[in-house]
Amino acid sequence: MQGSITTTTNISEDEIHAHESTGHAEHPDLRVFGLIVFLISEGMLFFGLFAAYLTFRSVATSWPPEGTPELELLLPGINTIILVSSSFVIHQADSAIKENKVRSAQLWFLATFIMGAIFIAGQIYEYQHLEFGLTTNLFASTFYVLTGFHGFHVIVGLTFIASVLVRSLKVGHYSSNSHFGIEAASIYWHFVDIVWIVLFLLLYIL
Repeated sequence: MQGSITTTTNISEDEIHAHESTGHAEHPDLRVFGLIVFLISEGMLFFGLFAAYLTFRSVATSWPPEGTPELELLLPGINTIILVSSSFVIHQADSAIKENKVRSAQLWFLATFIMGAIFIAGQIYEYQHLEFGLTTNLFASTFYVLTGFHGFHVIVGLTFIASVLVRSLKVGHYSSNSHFGIEAASIYWHFVDIVWIVLFLLLYIL
């Protein structure tokens, strides 16, 4: 988890150093490569959690274990729609900055932040109303670990988006020729969305 915060912070710092030392010149290759490596490593962590969940499920006589309260689909379904939609919204921000529409990019990023915050609020609300706790049984434990780990990544993404929004207030910081921070935040957010889709299918549908 600490790695997520450190990496997103490093991305922001690298962006500042590149901006200060080269003006608006972009040298994205190494930074994009670093971001991809980071996302692959995060993806492997989630893959390990998914594999553990599927293993537990395959060896259990019943899954979820008998007596486990049934999960409601309405709130998680709405949350899923919001998060997936936010992926399209942040893509609009990326497209806008490439056309040098800084104000539009800011508004799309702000909308993405609000949607992400609503997702987290919805998840907290769900936690408060679940009829099982972390130690109820193995399903409950894996449920909280998986959704909690993903929720942490959403919060990291929101922090990243907020950082980009603050920097965008400085005139000329982002433009069609200098927008790595926006692009990196967009890629990270797409990753978070994809992971959630897999989680939603595993925990609520299958």
